[in-house]
Amino acid sequence: MVPKIVILISGNGSNLQAIIDNVANGEIKAEISVVISNRSNAYGLTRASNASIPTVVFPLKPYKEAGKTRVEYDIDLAKKILEYKPDLIVLAGWMHILSADFLQHFSENVINLHPALPGQFDGAHAIERAYQAFKEGTITHTGAMVHKVIPAVDRGLPILTQEIPILPEDSLEDLEERIHSIEHKLLPAGIKKFLSEL
Repeated sequence: MVPKIVILISGNGSNLQAIIDNVANGEIKAEISVVISNRSNAYGLTRASNASIPTVVFPLKPYKEAGKTRVEYDIDLAKKILEYKPDLIVLAGWMHILSADFLQHFSENVINLHPALPGQFDGAHAIERAYQAFKEGTITHTGAMVHKVIPAVDRGLPILTQEIPILPEDSLEDLEERIHSIEHKLLPAGIKKFLSEL
């Protein structure tokens, strides 16, 4: 049985593209069942369509407009994902914190990519915060990790980590570019490692 992956995105989908490419060339031995976005204009949906991967747009806005809660959204999202019977759910630039109510539907098979090392710069704007800390002299490097998702943001068990240097001449854009290029290798490698342990 080929493992099934569901990928959640919110934006451009460059990490999604890295996964698509790794599946296409046989590096990741799995099938991408569906790509789900919480934003209808996410370019990642186009990337998925170009690779003949089914897509679903699942926005939060209609829930808010109907007076429903984030938890109701999360539970419905979980039910939608369960229709695809995934072996693995990958958050690839998914900009929405998933609640315990979502995670209880899945047995430790949700993973996330985060542009920081474990215990450093959890949550949003991690690269900017690392760059600022470097400028203040409190760190000499940053990193990226693929980790299991738990209710505490970016605190799940790391699957893979990689240190990334910050150079004295770096602009924030330089650092972002270096981290993103490493993420495009780290996330597929993390997926392979996770699937090898199934």
